[in-house]
Amino acid sequence: MLSDIPDDEFAAAIDASASEVLWEAGVNEPPVDAIAVAEGLQLVVTRDCTMPCRGRFVRLAERHENPSGGGQGTIVVGVAERPEREQWAVAHEIGESIAYRVFHRLGVKFDETLPTARELVANRLATALLLPRRWFAADGRELDWDLVELKERYNTASHELIARRMLEMRPPIVITVCDQGRVYWRRSNVTSRPPDMLSEERAVWRDAHETGLPTCETLDAESGLESVRCWPIHEPGWKREILRSAIAETY
Repeated sequence: MLSDIPDDEFAAAIDASASEVLWEAGVNEPPVDAIAVAEGLQLVVTRDCTMPCRGRFVRLAERHENPSGGGQGTIVVGVAERPEREQWAVAHEIGESIAYRVFHRLGVKFDETLPTARELVANRLATALLLPRRWFAADGRELDWDLVELKERYNTASHELIARRMLEMRPPIVITVCDQGRVYWRRSNVTSRPPDMLSEERAVWRDAHETGLPTCETLDAESGLESVRCWPIHEPGWKREILRSAIAETY
């Protein structure tokens, strides 16, 4: 069902539902605290240190009786290694609880959707809740898409989530995530299969990896890229770098 819906229509339904929920929860600026959003929606958030998964959404009433709820909605979260992961877990479960709104906007019957479709919608809603499109797009332009500065403003979202959200904005880019000296993830918002990293990108990456400092390089448009920026997200025993490569308009 979802595969038949155009990407822009799907994204619009996600963003509209997330904006609606943030308004209902009384959240009008970043950073977005997912726990506060849940409480604003009259959902209970509780912790279970023995739970093997990050989060779970539970209702007392059967969902098929009333897809919008019929009992006390409860989000149960497990132990998170860092605050951003707990925020994501809660935001994801909020997404589970409001996924029916997205399907309604798309004209899809909620009771007929597959669990995989609901999970996809919940994931997209979690991102849209923590990084609302309207705010994030404006802040990205204001801060020139600087990952560190965006992280300061949206401190409940992880660096990687912020970088991935950039792909849903207008500037044509490539995002690359590297872990321990290897490319872990690479995507573009103009092609489903971006080429391997250019030598210019690798040079910027290597510099950030070795120095632990953000690196930026403006390139000749003939390379196909306008600029490459790399931010090191280093922790004891682990090195991650995130690159944002701006694609030249003439490319």
